[in-house]
Amino acid sequence: MNTKHKAKSPKYILLVVVMMLLVSGSLKLGSVGIAVASSPPESSKDKIGEISGCATDAETEKLLEMLKTRAKELSLQEAEQAERRAALEKSEADILLNLERLEAAEAKLAETIHNVSGASEKDLMRLTEVYESMKAKDSAPLFEKMSAEFAAGFLAKMSPTSAAGIMAGLSSEKAYAVSVILAGRNANAPKR
Repeated sequence: MNTKHKAKSPKYILLVVVMMLLVSGSLKLGSVGIAVASSPPESSKDKIGEISGCATDAETEKLLEMLKTRAKELSLQEAEQAERRAALEKSEADILLNLERLEAAEAKLAETIHNVSGASEKDLMRLTEVYESMKAKDSAPLFEKMSAEFAAGFLAKMSPTSAAGIMAGLSSEKAYAVSVILAGRNANAPKR
């Protein structure tokens, strides 16, 4: 009988050890569950907040105030930019209107200059015809009193026969000066 009891005893001991381990493990798991469910102490709350990046209510309020301030600043900047944009658009419209007015005035001035030039040209042509119709001996004294440039302008518009008659009636100095001007008139013109 002794042998049987000795053979069962290691199994029995093994069973008791396993049971003790299970009880010990369940007790530890129960205490861990209790530890997880309970709240940490105050000093560890701050450390947890720092570690996890969570902010306190005061920090959240401060952040919200900063965001509100920044939003107001952005709204003001947007309003200023809108005002500037409106002012630029108005200025651009004014500039375009002034440019149109300037172009209209320029066109009118060009037309006036053209009309005046045409009228002046007509007057010069008419006066040239008057000098051409005069006898050379009567018009030569008038050309003698004119500046060489002015006289050359009329003589260039006249027929060669009329111009020759007037030139023959001029003094040699005056005839030479007018001839130089007439010859040099197109000297600076581009050549082909």
